[in-house]
Amino acid sequence: MTARLPYTYTVLRYVHDVVTGEFVNVGVLMYVPQTNLVKMEVRSSVGRIKHVFPDLDRKAFLVSAKAAERTARDISQGLAHGDLLNEYPDAASIARKVLVADHSSLQWSPLSGGLTEDPERTFQRVYRRYVSQYDVRQPHRRSDDDVWRPVRLLLDEKNVPVEFAETVVVGTSDEILLKRAWRNGAWHAYEPLSFDLADAEGIKDKARRWRGHLEAVHDGAQTQLKLHFIVGAPQDEELLGAYRNALKILSEAAFGPQIYEDGDIPDLVDKIQEEVREHLSQTP
Repeated sequence: MTARLPYTYTVLRYVHDVVTGEFVNVGVLMYVPQTNLVKMEVRSSVGRIKHVFPDLDRKAFLVSAKAAERTARDISQGLAHGDLLNEYPDAASIARKVLVADHSSLQWSPLSGGLTEDPERTFQRVYRRYVSQYDVRQPHRRSDDDVWRPVRLLLDEKNVPVEFAETVVVGTSDEILLKRAWRNGAWHAYEPLSFDLADAEGIKDKARRWRGHLEAVHDGAQTQLKLHFIVGAPQDEELLGAYRNALKILSEAAFGPQIYEDGDIPDLVDKIQEEVREHLSQTP
């Protein structure tokens, strides 16, 4: 007969306003003393939280959540290696080491517990009950490769004899790898970017990262580059404002990139076809 082990757990709450006390459950920490098992999981997506609290500071939440998980892992590894300097009677005592009880937005629930024959399964059941059971199944989101696929298909359909290669543009303090490029005097590079993301800040962050990377490479770059972004819009119409902001951010980036949306793909392919034809006519 499988032994039934005592366990305790506490739920991590995101408290948006400590005055009103409104909160969303975002994680679980469980402890099984007899096996020194410490398990903690914090949700890595913020869609449901932002649905309840639209002005959530996404970056601050994710930084705090990851820091808490790292601390819990360190404690778990210490116990696994026979750490005798710290004794933890229950999950709450570990939770206080992971996150100090104060007036911050991440707070612990009162302690709960029970007996389990399968700690891993019990943890998943507790996490599902308190954190994930009301999550809405997310629609398939287009990846960067999904955005590029119709370009590749149309090039093949038109039998455009272009072979893309990788090129590295090197600046004074940074470099960037472009995976789809061909050379005609200058390097013509094509970079697909999907903005079919979960929230507005994520969309703008992706555009800012690309712009910052291009700015860093542009300084001192010897490569002549003609850069084209093929961009995919978000499915959620409420995010179209952030998407337009992202396009503006990209349009002002170094190297003066040209931007093509889904409806512009036939024009882009015609442009590539004409440039390739002209290049081949001038090749001995």
